[in-house]
Amino acid sequence: MPVENLTQQPLENGSSVSVFTLSGLDDTMENRYVLFSLTVLFYPLMVFCNVTVIIAIISHKKLHEPMYVFICNLCVNALFGTAGFYPKFLFDLLAHDHVISYAGCMIQIFVIYSYALCDVSTLTVMAYDRYVAICRPLEYHSIMTSQRVVEWILFCWLAPLLCMSLLIVLLSRLILCGSTIEKLYCEIWAVAKLSCFSNTVNNVFGLTVILVYFGHGVLIYCSYFQLIRKCMKSTEGRHKFMQTCVPHLLSLVNVTVALLFDVLYSRYGSKNVPHSVRNFMALEFLLIPPILNPLIYGLNLTIVRKQVIKLFLKNKVGI
Repeated sequence: MPVENLTQQPLENGSSVSVFTLSGLDDTMENRYVLFSLTVLFYPLMVFCNVTVIIAIISHKKLHEPMYVFICNLCVNALFGTAGFYPKFLFDLLAHDHVISYAGCMIQIFVIYSYALCDVSTLTVMAYDRYVAICRPLEYHSIMTSQRVVEWILFCWLAPLLCMSLLIVLLSRLILCGSTIEKLYCEIWAVAKLSCFSNTVNNVFGLTVILVYFGHGVLIYCSYFQLIRKCMKSTEGRHKFMQTCVPHLLSLVNVTVALLFDVLYSRYGSKNVPHSVRNFMALEFLLIPPILNPLIYGLNLTIVRKQVIKLFLKNKVGI
């Protein structure tokens, strides 16, 4: 618990904080119209790319395979997570006061961090799917059944939603001594730091969630260690690895670095880091993966790329 909280007077109860102030934009308001213009261009483009990949996969029966279903899930999750940030961010860029209601803050935390955890879970099951496809090809269809795929999709969503629901309940119990969040959006640790008293339970549960999802990452890297050993033995294996596994590795590295920075900086970061750098790194997992994933999978995977082109050509002919 921060020392400064000991000198503050607690509010009457946790619900007394009706509004939080987001101070992350305070040092960059002179560039707000530039940021607004870039965001107005970026957000619709990101939505368009993800929706295009989703439609291409849903509309083509040959893409109703586990790997493509998981890619589709990544794109749906990107739409879900970014919807919790970009509309509010665009509003704040034009507003004089950057505030968010208590309920709105809890919802934003729930959406953004459910998205992040769901992304990690989806990348984990994708790694296992690639491991079975390349290392145990004869057993692939018996292991990756439609029922198994549905179960894993449910796992990817329900586990993060449950974790975040419990974290929101724990956050809502805290008695707060302040209402200023030094970020562009509501964040779990930023709210927990405002607590007047010890938040040990929140810390323990939060660290448990981090360790569980760090375990997901360990499983992914173990899968890829086996994949690399297997694929290096043949030209065909290397080609398959480059086409389907390298894009997944790029997505994984990007998400891992972004989330690690966000978690570590939120807890242990120095005030000496420039505000613009802090803002970019806090946004990285909401900025890069949502646009990178559909572009990587849509352009790199031949069958997806062909279906996307076919989709646009059909619409053009219809017009």
